[in-house]
Amino acid sequence: MTTNAAGLTGFLAVAALWSGAAAAQPSPTERVVLAPHRAVYDLVLDAGKAAKNVDSARGRIAFDFTGDACEGYALSFRQVTQLQSGEGGPRLIDARTTSFEAGDGASYRFKTESSASGTPKEIVDGTATRTGEGYEVKLTAPKPETHREPVAALFPNAQMKAVIQAAREGRNTLNVRLYDGANGGKDVYETLSVIGRKLDSKPTEEPLQRPEFEKLARWPVTMSYFKVGSGETTPSYTISFELYENGVTGAVRLDYGSFALRGTLTRLDLLPQADCAK
Repeated sequence: MTTNAAGLTGFLAVAALWSGAAAAQPSPTERVVLAPHRAVYDLVLDAGKAAKNVDSARGRIAFDFTGDACEGYALSFRQVTQLQSGEGGPRLIDARTTSFEAGDGASYRFKTESSASGTPKEIVDGTATRTGEGYEVKLTAPKPETHREPVAALFPNAQMKAVIQAAREGRNTLNVRLYDGANGGKDVYETLSVIGRKLDSKPTEEPLQRPEFEKLARWPVTMSYFKVGSGETTPSYTISFELYENGVTGAVRLDYGSFALRGTLTRLDLLPQADCAK
């Protein structure tokens, strides 16, 4: 994957990572309910991975996740990353996503806007709806078109719910197919989540060092994304993080193949959560 390709596909797909979860100390059989929150992560180049054509990097992720389990959840996400290389000079990648996923996971509305190093903005706008054993995608941009997939896939919030439930049950892997509207709205990914043992250590990021997090379980999770139909045996990109039981994530690492970024949580606001019995 080239650096620009990472900016216009993998950078957008990390928006699927951030979703909330249930209240503290639920039983394994209790349903997963997402918790609204806002967060900011500062990004730097991961010095532990040899980078190709990238000498330094810095950036920021900011998102706003709101809604409830009855109607659904809205996400506003932006990632801005500046990459520096000796050969090509500085490159700025700006990726934005807004989406809404129904509470039952049956429909998903999304719009992504991305640009790299001043190139014309790429826009993908559409909806996806479960239909029978598969799902249907209707795009209005980059051009109006409709396509149907015969094999079922989860939308982003439903995927995160499945990971949290698997962690509660003590499972160490989870494989699900994901559709998130990335890369022109046509790609679908096989995802493999590797879930580690529940962590007992104190979190290193300051926004997480507060009483409301002390009773929450958290697990190390690594999600690998494989583009369906590509024939590739290595993932298109990989996301690692510590997942709290309320859905907050810390210690984020984004691996795009040719380079990796580490994200530090610098601000966190937990938002009021509406009661919903659905």
